[in-house]
Amino acid sequence: MKNECLRLYENREDITLTCYVWTDTPELLGGKKRPAVLICPGGGYFNCSDREAEPIALRFAAMGYHTFVLRYSTYAEGGSFPNIGEPIAVKQRDMHPAPLCDIGAAMRLICAHENEWLVDITRIAVCGFSAGGHNAAMYATRWQENGFPKPAAAILGYPLTDYVFKHKYESRQMGGVTMFFRASDTAFLGTAEPTEEQLEDVSPARHVTKATPPTFLWATAADELVPVQHSLLMATALANTGVPFEIHIFEKGKHGMGLADQASAEALSDCNADAAGWAALAAKWLEKRFALPLPEKSAFERMMESGGNPGFGG
Repeated sequence: MKNECLRLYENREDITLTCYVWTDTPELLGGKKRPAVLICPGGGYFNCSDREAEPIALRFAAMGYHTFVLRYSTYAEGGSFPNIGEPIAVKQRDMHPAPLCDIGAAMRLICAHENEWLVDITRIAVCGFSAGGHNAAMYATRWQENGFPKPAAAILGYPLTDYVFKHKYESRQMGGVTMFFRASDTAFLGTAEPTEEQLEDVSPARHVTKATPPTFLWATAADELVPVQHSLLMATALANTGVPFEIHIFEKGKHGMGLADQASAEALSDCNADAAGWAALAAKWLEKRFALPLPEKSAFERMMESGGNPGFGG
């Protein structure tokens, strides 16, 4: 497997695309192109979580797909999490629409290497978690407006999908949740008190169209930071528009569990055996659309049947 980290822009060291590209051999796909998954970690638009980066990439790579982790524009710019207990300054270059445009730049970079990396650019899924799920959902619903490459699927884990609902939910909360989201709004939108127009604009559940790709969603009913209604609102919008989707809501489990097993866990509280089943469910869903271009029989089987040359590489 080829593993390298590429910068998307010459003037930004923090915005990178980490590649996990399968090595081609005659015994595998023999020159055929593989589908890919582009992953956006969460982090509240403050940073990009390591727990939702490489562990996710390796899990999808184990399914046979090329995988890519995008570290997009965030407030910390690759540094430490800010002190959200105090008002934070506005950083214009990291605000919306920069994170969305970073996905577009990453997609273009992958497409530019389609022959070198043997990527099937007609089958690239955008995948994200929490704020990264919001960013992926933004791309899935707005790619055509910006002339970006079309995603073939979207995989959204406990995503934030409706900022209008989010602000209504926050009005019922106190303490840390409200403090977190006021700081996150400043990081993403440049203000702790965005207008109704701003909230509407960045709510992907309100921008689903026929151009939105098939979508897989999963969340937990116990999530207290990004409530399950965000996934339900997105699913309802997809259903109303006729876009194929699949949704799984697990009863228990906190926000931000990643794979929900020890592979991505910081603590035991990040593990939940039921929620950990999402990856296998996503694999089955994705294989319906991203099945590898495998022949009916292997070269060895063909050789045994014909008694001739196994045809490796042919």
